[in-house]
Amino acid sequence: MPDSDLDPVLDHQWAIEEREYARHEARRGRRHAYEHLDPRRTALVVVDVVPFFVRESAYVRGIVPRVNELASALRAAGGVVAWVVPGHAEPSAKDREFFGDEVAEAYAVSGAEGLDPSLAAAPGDLVVQKTARSAWTPGSSELPRLLADRGIDTIVVTGTVTNVCVEHTARDASAAGLRVVLVADACAAMRDADHNATLHVVYRSYGDVRPTSEVLGLIASS
Repeated sequence: MPDSDLDPVLDHQWAIEEREYARHEARRGRRHAYEHLDPRRTALVVVDVVPFFVRESAYVRGIVPRVNELASALRAAGGVVAWVVPGHAEPSAKDREFFGDEVAEAYAVSGAEGLDPSLAAAPGDLVVQKTARSAWTPGSSELPRLLADRGIDTIVVTGTVTNVCVEHTARDASAAGLRVVLVADACAAMRDADHNATLHVVYRSYGDVRPTSEVLGLIASS
C-alpha cells in the first residue's frame, strides 16, 4: 500500500442532489433502483486500476482499500470479480490529433504493467483487457461474453477514471440490459466536479449509485 508520507491519498467529496433522489422516489416509490442483489449473479467490475493511474492520482490510491473490500466480500459470497485493464492499441491518427503524440502514446501503453500490486486479486478472478474506453464496446473485450456465460445480471462498477472509462462502461452495460450499481466512493476522477457529474448522469439514467458500505450491506443481506 502507499506510504502516506510519500504518496498522499485523497477521497472525493461526492454527492447527489436531493432533487435527483426526490425525482426517482416520485417515479418508482423508492430512492434506489436495486434494493436486492444475488451475489451469485453479480460481478464486481474494476476498471483501469493499473500502476499508471495509481502513481498519477491520490484519488485512485484512495479507492484501493474499498475496491479490495468489495472484491473480498463478493468473492466470498459466490460472485465474480473482474479486473479490467487497458489493452495495447497503437494510437490512431485521430487520437494523436486529439491528445497530442505524447499523451496518446502514454495512454496506449497505460495497461502494460497489468494490475497494480496494491489490488487484492485472487485465483479464479477474471483479468480482461479492453481496447476501447468501455469494456462493452463491441470487439473491445471478452468481458460481456465471460459474464454472460456465468449468468451475471448485475455489475458493481468501480475504478478510474470516473467520468471516462468508468462512465462509458456503466452506460454500455446498462444499454446491454445489465443492472448497474456504480460505487460512489470506489471510483476516482481528477476532480470532485468531474466525479459528481458522472454520479448524477448514472443515477439519473443508467443505474444505481451507492457507497461501499451500502453495497457491502446488499451483499451480506442476500
